[in-house]
Amino acid sequence: CQNLQRLLMCLSLMDGKILWNQAIAAQQPEDRYSGFLQDHGYATSTPASDGERVYVFFGKSGVLAFNLEGKQLWQTSVGTGSGMNGWGSGSSPILYRNTVIVSAAAESKSLIALDQKTGKEAWRADASSIHGSWATPVLVDVPNGKTELVLNAPYEVWGFDPDNGDFLWFAEGVQDSTICGSLVARDGVVYAIGGRSGSAIAIKAGARDDASKSHLVWKKSLRSYVTSPVLLGDHILSVNNDGGVLTGLKTASGEQAFQMRLSNAGSVYASPIVIDGKVYVVTRRSGTFVVSVSGSRVDILSENKFGDETDFNASPAVADGRLLLRSNRSLYCISSQTP
Repeated sequence: CQNLQRLLMCLSLMDGKILWNQAIAAQQPEDRYSGFLQDHGYATSTPASDGERVYVFFGKSGVLAFNLEGKQLWQTSVGTGSGMNGWGSGSSPILYRNTVIVSAAAESKSLIALDQKTGKEAWRADASSIHGSWATPVLVDVPNGKTELVLNAPYEVWGFDPDNGDFLWFAEGVQDSTICGSLVARDGVVYAIGGRSGSAIAIKAGARDDASKSHLVWKKSLRSYVTSPVLLGDHILSVNNDGGVLTGLKTASGEQAFQMRLSNAGSVYASPIVIDGKVYVVTRRSGTFVVSVSGSRVDILSENKFGDETDFNASPAVADGRLLLRSNRSLYCISSQTP
C-alpha cells in the first residue's frame, strides 16, 4: 500500500472523456489489501457536491474539497484508525446547510461535521459503538419542521441534531455487530433492513431518549446483508447479497408482499435503485436485472450483461436520462438517446 493513491476524476457525461484527474497520496500506514478489502477496494465512498465544490471522504486520508475545475481547496483528517477486521471505510459524505458530514466510524469512532468552505470542524459526536458501521447517515424531516440526522449502527438506530451533533434518541435496530446498509426514510419514518441473521424495522423519527417502543412502527425478520433498501410506492424493497433474493415489504405494516430470487443473480453488493417505477438490480458478475412491481406481482423485464468479467460493486447512478454503471475496470453510460 506504500504507493497507494486515491483519485477524483471528472468525466464528460456526453462521451466519457476525462476532463480532469486529481490524485491524492494515501495516508500511511493504510489497511492491507487483503481479505474482504479486496472485494470493494479503497474507493467505496461516493463524492457529494453542492454545485460549487466536490467533497470526498478518503478514509485515513481525510475529507477533501475541490472546486469544479479540480483544484484542491482543503483537506481535513478525521482520524487514522482502522475498521473492524481491516475492512476499510464505506460511508459517504452528506451535505447539510453549510456543513459536510461524515461517519468516521473506522477512523475515529465519530460522526463529524466540517465547514464546507474551510474544512474546519463544526461539531463531533463520539461513540465507541459506532465501530462496525459502514452506513451513510441520512437526513430525515420530522413533523415538527426540524431535520434529524439518523444513522444505522450495530444493534441500534440513532438520531442526532445535524446543527450541533447533539444525540437525540436511539432505538432497537438491525441485530448485527457489522452494519453495511444505510437507512431510508419517508414522511418522518426511518426504515432499516439488514444483518446476517436478518432484521427489518420501521421507526418514527422525532423521538427523545429510548424510542424502541414509543416510536416503533413495526419489526420483522428479513435477511439482507451489504445492500441498502429502496422505497417504491407503498413497498420497501431489499436484495440479499447472497443469491440476489428481491423482497418487498409493505411500508405500513412490514407484511411481506412478495419475494423472488433473480435467476442466476449470484452475489450482489450494489444497492437497488428505482427508475420510472422499475427496479434496477446490479449484480457483481451476472449483469443488471430490470424488474417491474405491481402489488404482489413481480416480473423480470430484462437481464443485461456486459462482456466485463470484473466485479460490479458500485450502486448505479442516474444523470440526465443516463444510467451509469461502474465495474472494477470500467465506467459505462447507458442511454436510449443517440449521442
